[in-house]
Amino acid sequence: MSDVEFKVKDEKLASEGGLRMDWARSHMPVLDSVKKRFEKEKPLAGKRIACCLHVTKETAILMETLKAGGASVALCGSNPLSTQDDVAAALVKEGISVFAWRGVSNEEYYWCVNKVLDTKPHITVDDGADLINTLHSKRTELLSDVIGGQEETTTGVIRLRAMAKDGALKYPVIAVNDAKTKMMFDNRYGTGSSTIDGIMRATSVLLAGKTFVVAGYGWCGRGLAMRAKGMGSDVIVTEIDHVKALEARMDGFRVMTMDEAAATGDIFVTATGCKDVITRRHFEKMKDGAICANTGHFDVEVNGKDLYAMAKSKRTLKPNLEEITLANGRKIYFLAEGRLINLAAAEGHPSEVMDMSFSDQALCAEYIVKREGKMKNAVLDVPAEIDAEVARLKLASMGTKIDVLTPEQKKYLESWSEGT
Repeated sequence: MSDVEFKVKDEKLASEGGLRMDWARSHMPVLDSVKKRFEKEKPLAGKRIACCLHVTKETAILMETLKAGGASVALCGSNPLSTQDDVAAALVKEGISVFAWRGVSNEEYYWCVNKVLDTKPHITVDDGADLINTLHSKRTELLSDVIGGQEETTTGVIRLRAMAKDGALKYPVIAVNDAKTKMMFDNRYGTGSSTIDGIMRATSVLLAGKTFVVAGYGWCGRGLAMRAKGMGSDVIVTEIDHVKALEARMDGFRVMTMDEAAATGDIFVTATGCKDVITRRHFEKMKDGAICANTGHFDVEVNGKDLYAMAKSKRTLKPNLEEITLANGRKIYFLAEGRLINLAAAEGHPSEVMDMSFSDQALCAEYIVKREGKMKNAVLDVPAEIDAEVARLKLASMGTKIDVLTPEQKKYLESWSEGT
Protein backbone atom coordinates (compact mmCIF):
# COMPACT_ATOMS: atom_id res chain seq x y z
CA MET A 1 0.00 0.00 0.00
CA SER A 2 2.26 2.80 1.26
CA ASP A 3 5.23 3.45 3.48
CA VAL A 4 3.28 5.94 5.60
CA GLU A 5 2.15 5.02 9.10
CA PHE A 6 -1.57 4.25 9.32
CA LYS A 7 -4.32 2.18 10.88
CA VAL A 8 -7.54 1.53 8.97
CA LYS A 9 -10.20 -1.20 8.93
CA ASP A 10 -9.04 -3.08 5.82
CA GLU A 11 -6.38 -2.09 3.29
CA LYS A 12 -8.08 -4.24 0.63
CA LEU A 13 -10.98 -1.79 0.45
CA ALA A 14 -8.79 0.81 -1.29
CA SER A 15 -10.10 0.16 -4.81
CA GLU A 16 -13.70 0.66 -3.68
CA GLY A 17 -12.74 3.88 -1.92
CA GLY A 18 -10.96 5.06 -5.05
CA LEU A 19 -14.19 4.76 -7.01
CA ARG A 20 -16.04 6.84 -4.40
CA MET A 21 -13.31 9.46 -4.61
CA ASP A 22 -13.59 9.55 -8.41
CA TRP A 23 -17.28 10.42 -8.04
CA ALA A 24 -16.59 13.15 -5.49
CA ARG A 25 -13.71 14.60 -7.50
CA SER A 26 -15.89 14.97 -10.59
CA HIS A 27 -18.44 16.96 -8.53
CA MET A 28 -15.95 19.30 -6.81
CA PRO A 29 -14.71 21.63 -9.58
CA VAL A 30 -13.72 24.51 -7.28
CA LEU A 31 -11.44 22.37 -5.16
CA ASP A 32 -10.04 20.84 -8.35
CA SER A 33 -9.03 24.30 -9.58
CA VAL A 34 -7.38 25.04 -6.21
CA LYS A 35 -5.55 21.71 -6.39
CA LYS A 36 -4.18 22.46 -9.87
CA ARG A 37 -2.80 25.79 -8.68
CA PHE A 38 -1.36 24.19 -5.55
CA GLU A 39 0.43 21.58 -7.67
CA LYS A 40 2.26 24.37 -9.52
CA GLU A 41 2.93 26.80 -6.66
CA LYS A 42 3.42 24.43 -3.65
CA PRO A 43 2.25 27.04 -1.09
CA LEU A 44 2.25 24.47 1.74
CA ALA A 45 5.73 23.07 1.07
CA GLY A 46 7.41 21.71 4.18
CA LYS A 47 4.37 22.10 6.39
CA ARG A 48 2.84 19.31 8.46
CA ILE A 49 -0.96 19.42 8.65
CA ALA A 50 -2.95 17.39 11.19
CA CYS A 51 -6.64 16.89 10.38
CA CYS A 52 -9.49 15.58 12.50
CA LEU A 53 -12.41 15.39 10.07
CA HIS A 54 -15.16 13.05 8.93
CA VAL A 55 -13.32 10.57 6.72
CA THR A 56 -15.53 10.73 3.65
CA LYS A 57 -14.96 10.79 -0.10
CA GLU A 58 -15.19 14.59 -0.04
CA THR A 59 -12.63 14.90 2.76
CA ALA A 60 -10.36 12.69 0.70
CA ILE A 61 -10.29 15.29 -2.09
CA LEU A 62 -9.28 17.95 0.44
CA MET A 63 -6.45 15.70 1.64
CA GLU A 64 -5.27 15.30 -1.97
CA THR A 65 -5.34 19.07 -2.40
CA LEU A 66 -3.30 19.76 0.74
CA LYS A 67 -0.76 17.14 -0.32
CA ALA A 68 -0.65 18.66 -3.81
CA GLY A 69 0.27 21.94 -2.13
CA GLY A 70 3.40 20.33 -0.69
CA ALA A 71 2.14 19.49 2.81
CA SER A 72 2.67 16.30 4.78
CA VAL A 73 -0.85 15.30 5.88
CA ALA A 74 -2.17 13.08 8.67
CA LEU A 75 -5.89 12.40 9.19
CA CYS A 76 -8.08 10.92 11.91
CA GLY A 77 -11.86 10.68 12.10
CA SER A 78 -13.86 13.30 13.99
CA ASN A 79 -16.77 10.98 14.82
CA PRO A 80 -16.81 7.27 15.75
CA LEU A 81 -19.46 6.40 13.14
CA SER A 82 -18.65 8.70 10.22
CA THR A 83 -15.57 7.06 8.70
CA GLN A 84 -15.98 5.46 5.28
CA ASP A 85 -13.53 2.57 5.63
CA ASP A 86 -12.94 2.16 1.91
CA VAL A 87 -12.04 5.85 1.56
CA ALA A 88 -9.64 5.60 4.51
CA ALA A 89 -7.87 2.70 2.79
CA ALA A 90 -7.73 4.57 -0.53
CA LEU A 91 -6.12 7.59 1.11
CA VAL A 92 -3.39 5.45 2.62
CA LYS A 93 -2.64 4.14 -0.84
CA GLU A 94 -2.19 7.75 -1.93
CA GLY A 95 0.39 8.42 0.77
CA ILE A 96 -1.80 10.00 3.46
CA SER A 97 -1.33 8.86 7.07
CA VAL A 98 -4.82 7.83 8.19
CA PHE A 99 -5.87 6.64 11.63
CA ALA A 100 -9.59 5.99 11.36
CA TRP A 101 -12.14 3.23 11.11
CA ARG A 102 -15.88 3.10 11.63
CA GLY A 103 -16.98 2.11 15.12
CA VAL A 104 -13.96 3.20 17.16
CA SER A 105 -14.36 3.15 20.93
CA ASN A 106 -13.75 6.33 22.92
CA GLU A 107 -10.29 5.06 23.86
CA GLU A 108 -9.48 4.21 20.23
CA TYR A 109 -10.79 7.58 19.09
CA TYR A 110 -8.31 9.48 21.24
CA TRP A 111 -5.52 7.05 20.30
CA CYS A 112 -6.14 8.11 16.68
CA VAL A 113 -6.19 11.80 17.65
CA ASN A 114 -2.85 11.40 19.40
CA LYS A 115 -1.30 9.47 16.49
CA VAL A 116 -2.13 12.41 14.23
CA LEU A 117 -0.66 14.85 16.76
CA ASP A 118 2.49 12.73 16.93
CA THR A 119 3.36 14.19 13.52
CA LYS A 120 4.10 17.50 15.30
CA PRO A 121 1.81 19.61 13.13
CA HIS A 122 2.30 23.19 12.00
CA ILE A 123 -1.40 23.54 11.12
CA THR A 124 -4.47 21.83 12.61
CA VAL A 125 -7.73 21.31 10.74
CA ASP A 126 -10.61 20.42 13.07
CA ASP A 127 -14.24 19.34 12.91
CA GLY A 128 -15.32 19.73 16.53
CA ALA A 129 -12.05 21.10 18.00
CA ASP A 130 -10.78 17.81 19.44
CA LEU A 131 -7.27 18.29 18.05
CA ILE A 132 -7.09 21.78 19.52
CA ASN A 133 -8.59 20.64 22.82
CA THR A 134 -6.12 17.75 23.12
CA LEU A 135 -3.17 19.97 22.20
CA HIS A 136 -4.12 22.49 24.87
CA SER A 137 -4.84 19.93 27.59
CA LYS A 138 -2.61 16.89 27.11
CA ARG A 139 -0.07 17.59 24.34
CA THR A 140 1.07 21.07 25.30
CA GLU A 141 4.68 20.25 24.37
CA LEU A 142 3.61 20.43 20.70
CA LEU A 143 2.03 23.89 20.84
CA SER A 144 5.23 25.75 19.98
CA ASP A 145 5.30 24.14 16.52
CA VAL A 146 1.74 25.18 15.61
CA ILE A 147 1.38 28.35 13.53
CA GLY A 148 -2.41 28.24 13.12
CA GLY A 149 -5.55 26.16 12.92
CA GLN A 150 -8.97 25.92 11.36
CA GLU A 151 -12.37 24.84 12.67
CA GLU A 152 -15.16 23.50 10.46
CA THR A 153 -18.20 23.33 12.76
CA THR A 154 -20.50 25.59 14.73
CA THR A 155 -19.96 23.41 17.81
CA GLY A 156 -16.19 23.68 17.52
CA VAL A 157 -16.24 27.45 17.02
CA ILE A 158 -18.37 27.82 20.17
CA ARG A 159 -15.75 25.84 22.11
CA LEU A 160 -12.90 27.89 20.69
CA ARG A 161 -14.51 31.23 21.40
CA ALA A 162 -14.91 30.12 25.01
CA MET A 163 -11.19 29.26 25.08
CA ALA A 164 -10.26 32.61 23.55
CA LYS A 165 -12.48 34.48 26.03
CA ASP A 166 -10.67 32.75 28.91
CA GLY A 167 -7.26 33.54 27.39
CA ALA A 168 -6.58 29.83 26.97
CA LEU A 169 -6.18 29.71 23.17
CA LYS A 170 -2.48 29.47 22.36
CA TYR A 171 -2.52 29.91 18.58
CA PRO A 172 -4.70 31.62 15.95
CA VAL A 173 -7.64 29.63 14.58
CA ILE A 174 -9.71 30.55 11.53
CA ALA A 175 -13.44 29.88 11.93
CA VAL A 176 -14.01 28.31 8.52
CA ASN A 177 -17.50 27.40 9.70
CA ASP A 178 -18.43 31.09 9.70
CA ALA A 179 -17.44 31.76 6.10
CA LYS A 180 -20.51 32.66 4.05
CA THR A 181 -19.61 30.09 1.41
CA LYS A 182 -19.52 27.46 4.16
CA MET A 183 -22.24 28.32 6.65
CA MET A 184 -24.95 29.52 4.27
CA PHE A 185 -24.53 26.56 1.92
CA ASP A 186 -22.92 23.58 3.69
CA ASN A 187 -24.89 24.07 6.92
CA ARG A 188 -28.19 24.87 5.22
CA TYR A 189 -28.32 22.92 1.95
CA GLY A 190 -25.84 20.21 2.94
CA THR A 191 -27.35 19.44 6.34
CA GLY A 192 -30.89 19.70 5.03
CA SER A 193 -30.22 17.20 2.27
CA SER A 194 -27.98 14.73 4.09
CA THR A 195 -30.01 14.61 7.32
CA ILE A 196 -33.16 13.65 5.45
CA ASP A 197 -31.05 11.11 3.53
CA GLY A 198 -29.80 9.57 6.80
CA ILE A 199 -33.29 9.34 8.32
CA MET A 200 -34.66 7.73 5.18
CA ARG A 201 -31.85 5.17 4.98
CA ALA A 202 -32.23 4.26 8.64
CA THR A 203 -36.03 4.04 8.71
CA SER A 204 -37.57 4.18 5.19
CA VAL A 205 -40.38 6.12 6.88
CA LEU A 206 -42.73 8.33 4.87
CA LEU A 207 -42.19 11.97 5.80
CA ALA A 208 -45.33 13.28 4.14
CA GLY A 209 -48.05 13.81 6.74
CA LYS A 210 -45.68 13.43 9.70
CA THR A 211 -45.09 16.08 12.34
CA PHE A 212 -41.37 16.83 12.13
CA VAL A 213 -39.74 18.65 15.07
CA VAL A 214 -36.52 20.56 14.42
CA ALA A 215 -34.63 21.69 17.53
CA GLY A 216 -32.62 24.79 16.70
CA TYR A 217 -33.08 27.27 13.85
CA GLY A 218 -29.52 28.12 12.97
CA TRP A 219 -28.36 27.51 9.41
CA CYS A 220 -28.51 23.72 9.89
CA GLY A 221 -31.99 23.87 11.39
CA ARG A 222 -33.18 26.23 8.66
CA GLY A 223 -32.05 23.83 5.96
CA LEU A 224 -33.56 20.81 7.69
CA ALA A 225 -36.91 22.53 8.28
CA MET A 226 -37.01 23.60 4.64
CA ARG A 227 -36.32 20.09 3.35
CA ALA A 228 -38.76 18.41 5.76
CA LYS A 229 -41.47 20.83 4.68
CA GLY A 230 -40.65 20.05 1.07
CA MET A 231 -41.16 16.35 1.78
CA GLY A 232 -44.68 17.08 3.03
CA SER A 233 -44.10 17.19 6.77
CA ASP A 234 -45.80 19.53 9.23
CA VAL A 235 -42.73 21.20 10.75
CA ILE A 236 -42.39 22.46 14.32
CA VAL A 237 -39.32 24.46 15.39
CA THR A 238 -38.06 24.78 18.96
CA GLU A 239 -35.62 27.56 19.87
CA ILE A 240 -34.01 29.46 22.77
CA ASP A 241 -33.28 32.59 20.71
CA HIS A 242 -36.16 35.05 20.28
CA VAL A 243 -34.94 36.39 16.93
CA LYS A 244 -34.44 32.94 15.42
CA ALA A 245 -37.79 31.78 16.78
CA LEU A 246 -39.44 34.80 15.18
CA GLU A 247 -37.70 34.05 11.90
CA ALA A 248 -38.96 30.46 11.99
CA ARG A 249 -42.48 31.71 12.65
CA MET A 250 -42.25 34.18 9.77
CA ASP A 251 -40.95 31.36 7.54
CA GLY A 252 -44.24 29.57 8.13
CA PHE A 253 -43.30 27.04 10.80
CA ARG A 254 -45.01 26.41 14.11
CA VAL A 255 -42.80 27.44 17.04
CA MET A 256 -43.11 26.05 20.56
CA THR A 257 -41.08 24.67 23.45
CA MET A 258 -39.72 21.15 23.35
CA ASP A 259 -41.97 20.30 26.30
CA GLU A 260 -44.97 21.18 24.10
CA ALA A 261 -43.59 19.58 20.95
CA ALA A 262 -42.72 16.30 22.70
CA ALA A 263 -46.34 15.18 22.82
CA THR A 264 -47.01 16.20 19.22
CA GLY A 265 -44.04 15.14 17.11
CA ASP A 266 -43.54 12.00 15.07
CA ILE A 267 -39.90 12.69 14.21
CA PHE A 268 -37.45 14.73 16.32
CA VAL A 269 -34.09 15.98 15.09
CA THR A 270 -31.71 18.13 17.17
CA ALA A 271 -29.44 20.70 15.49
CA THR A 272 -28.34 22.97 18.33
CA GLY A 273 -24.77 22.23 19.44
CA CYS A 274 -26.03 22.06 23.04
CA LYS A 275 -26.53 19.15 25.48
CA ASP A 276 -29.77 17.73 26.88
CA VAL A 277 -32.09 19.19 24.26
CA ILE A 278 -34.24 16.04 24.52
CA THR A 279 -34.21 14.31 27.91
CA ARG A 280 -36.28 11.97 30.08
CA ARG A 281 -39.17 14.37 30.59
CA HIS A 282 -39.56 14.67 26.83
CA PHE A 283 -39.36 10.92 26.21
CA GLU A 284 -42.09 10.44 28.80
CA LYS A 285 -44.45 12.60 26.71
CA MET A 286 -43.67 11.17 23.28
CA LYS A 287 -46.25 9.18 21.38
CA ASP A 288 -45.80 5.51 20.54
CA GLY A 289 -43.48 5.16 17.54
CA ALA A 290 -41.71 8.51 17.86
CA ILE A 291 -38.34 8.71 16.10
CA CYS A 292 -35.39 10.59 17.63
CA ALA A 293 -32.21 11.61 15.81
CA ASN A 294 -29.42 14.17 16.03
CA THR A 295 -27.62 16.15 13.36
CA GLY A 296 -25.44 18.22 15.72
CA HIS A 297 -21.76 17.35 16.08
CA PHE A 298 -21.71 15.54 19.44
CA ASP A 299 -24.01 12.79 20.74
CA VAL A 300 -25.16 14.86 23.72
CA GLU A 301 -28.19 16.61 22.26
CA VAL A 302 -30.55 13.64 22.57
CA ASN A 303 -29.82 12.18 26.01
CA GLY A 304 -29.36 8.52 25.15
CA LYS A 305 -28.47 7.62 28.73
CA ASP A 306 -31.89 8.80 29.87
CA LEU A 307 -33.61 6.86 27.11
CA TYR A 308 -31.73 3.63 27.78
CA ALA A 309 -32.40 3.96 31.51
CA MET A 310 -36.13 4.07 30.74
CA ALA A 311 -36.03 0.96 28.54
CA LYS A 312 -37.87 -2.18 29.51
CA SER A 313 -36.24 -3.74 26.48
CA LYS A 314 -34.34 -2.69 23.40
CA ARG A 315 -33.36 -4.26 20.13
CA THR A 316 -31.58 -3.25 16.95
CA LEU A 317 -33.93 -3.67 14.00
CA LYS A 318 -31.31 -2.73 11.41
CA PRO A 319 -28.09 -0.71 11.39
CA ASN A 320 -28.67 2.72 13.00
CA LEU A 321 -32.24 1.87 14.08
CA GLU A 322 -32.83 0.90 17.73
CA GLU A 323 -36.27 0.13 19.11
CA ILE A 324 -36.60 1.18 22.75
CA THR A 325 -39.65 -0.24 24.53
CA LEU A 326 -40.66 1.69 27.65
CA ALA A 327 -42.31 0.28 30.76
CA ASN A 328 -45.78 1.32 29.55
CA GLY A 329 -45.27 -0.49 26.23
CA ARG A 330 -44.70 2.60 24.12
CA LYS A 331 -41.85 2.38 21.62
CA ILE A 332 -39.33 5.08 20.76
CA TYR A 333 -36.96 4.62 17.83
CA PHE A 334 -33.44 5.97 18.38
CA LEU A 335 -31.26 6.54 15.32
CA ALA A 336 -27.47 6.05 15.15
CA GLU A 337 -27.04 6.14 18.95
CA GLY A 338 -27.68 9.89 18.82
CA ARG A 339 -24.63 10.55 16.68
CA LEU A 340 -24.63 12.55 13.46
CA ILE A 341 -27.41 10.88 11.51
CA ASN A 342 -26.30 12.22 8.15
CA LEU A 343 -22.86 10.62 8.47
CA ALA A 344 -23.68 7.56 10.57
CA ALA A 345 -26.59 6.39 8.42
CA ALA A 346 -25.78 8.12 5.12
CA GLU A 347 -22.70 9.54 3.37
CA GLY A 348 -22.65 13.09 4.69
CA HIS A 349 -23.17 16.23 2.65
CA PRO A 350 -23.32 16.14 -1.14
CA SER A 351 -19.98 16.63 -2.89
CA GLU A 352 -21.23 19.78 -4.62
CA VAL A 353 -21.68 21.67 -1.36
CA MET A 354 -18.50 20.35 0.29
CA ASP A 355 -16.69 21.68 -2.77
CA MET A 356 -17.05 25.16 -1.28
CA SER A 357 -16.36 24.26 2.36
CA PHE A 358 -13.19 22.36 1.56
CA SER A 359 -11.99 25.01 -0.88
CA ASP A 360 -12.30 27.44 2.05
CA GLN A 361 -10.21 25.01 4.12
CA ALA A 362 -7.48 24.66 1.50
CA LEU A 363 -7.23 28.40 0.88
CA CYS A 364 -7.21 29.14 4.61
CA ALA A 365 -4.29 26.73 5.06
CA GLU A 366 -2.41 28.74 2.41
CA TYR A 367 -3.37 31.99 4.18
CA ILE A 368 -2.07 30.69 7.53
CA VAL A 369 1.30 29.90 5.95
CA LYS A 370 1.51 33.34 4.31
CA ARG A 371 0.56 35.07 7.58
CA GLU A 372 2.76 33.00 9.88
CA GLY A 373 3.66 35.00 12.97
CA LYS A 374 1.38 37.90 12.00
CA MET A 375 -1.92 36.71 13.48
CA LYS A 376 -3.06 37.05 17.08
CA ASN A 377 -4.09 34.08 19.23
CA ALA A 378 -7.81 34.41 18.64
CA VAL A 379 -10.71 32.97 16.65
CA LEU A 380 -10.43 34.76 13.32
CA ASP A 381 -12.82 35.26 10.43
CA VAL A 382 -12.15 33.80 7.02
CA PRO A 383 -10.71 36.64 4.91
CA ALA A 384 -13.40 38.20 2.73
CA GLU A 385 -11.30 37.70 -0.38
CA ILE A 386 -11.28 33.92 0.17
CA ASP A 387 -15.05 33.85 0.55
CA ALA A 388 -15.45 35.90 -2.61
CA GLU A 389 -13.01 33.79 -4.61
CA VAL A 390 -14.73 30.54 -3.67
CA ALA A 391 -18.11 32.00 -4.64
CA ARG A 392 -16.69 33.27 -7.92
CA LEU A 393 -15.19 29.90 -8.81
CA LYS A 394 -18.39 28.08 -7.87
CA LEU A 395 -20.53 30.33 -10.05
CA ALA A 396 -18.09 29.91 -12.93
CA SER A 397 -18.28 26.12 -12.59
CA MET A 398 -22.07 26.41 -12.85
CA GLY A 399 -21.87 28.57 -15.97
CA THR A 400 -23.36 31.55 -14.16
CA LYS A 401 -22.32 35.15 -14.79
CA ILE A 402 -23.18 38.20 -12.70
CA ASP A 403 -23.21 41.95 -13.32
CA VAL A 404 -20.23 44.21 -12.73
CA LEU A 405 -20.50 47.78 -11.41
CA THR A 406 -19.67 50.56 -13.82
CA PRO A 407 -17.19 53.21 -12.60
CA GLU A 408 -20.13 55.60 -12.17
CA GLN A 409 -22.08 53.08 -10.08
CA LYS A 410 -19.05 52.34 -7.93
CA LYS A 411 -18.50 56.07 -7.34
CA TYR A 412 -22.17 56.52 -6.44
CA LEU A 413 -22.13 53.70 -3.87
CA GLU A 414 -18.91 54.94 -2.29
CA SER A 415 -19.99 58.59 -2.11
CA TRP A 416 -21.99 60.31 0.61
CA SER A 417 -22.43 63.63 -1.14
CA GLU A 418 -24.99 62.70 -3.80
CA GLY A 419 -28.62 63.12 -2.82
CA THR A 420 -31.71 61.41 -4.17
